[in-house]
Amino acid sequence: MVLERAGYRCEYCHMPQVCDYITFQIDHVRARKHRGTENVSNLALSCFPCNVHKSSNVAGFDPLSDRLVPLYHPRHDTWRQHFKWYGAKLIGKTAKGRTTIAVLQINAPDRVEHCRLLILTGDFVRP
Repeated sequence: MVLERAGYRCEYCHMPQVCDYITFQIDHVRARKHRGTENVSNLALSCFPCNVHKSSNVAGFDPLSDRLVPLYHPRHDTWRQHFKWYGAKLIGKTAKGRTTIAVLQINAPDRVEHCRLLILTGDFVRP
């Protein structure tokens, strides 16, 4: 159900599962160690890099204001409100978007290059 609800895309960076050789993981938006449940409302599809960098984080520091900000929550927040694409880079439109991009390292050079190549081949159509 989690995979279908996510459209087989990472719910953070929107990378399609078919474009990654590592099987996507089920992320606990609120980690179990922080009393997060197994309920589907607390689960999100996540690519390996996003899941590893997010870990049990639920907040981070906004790179612009240096204030502590909650991370994007796939069940409560609207993706387009917080993010937009600029070529192969993901841009944060809000403090929550900027913070999520920074903590999850979505614009790391290798990830941006991977996205750029997938866009060129037509394999990654940005939503």
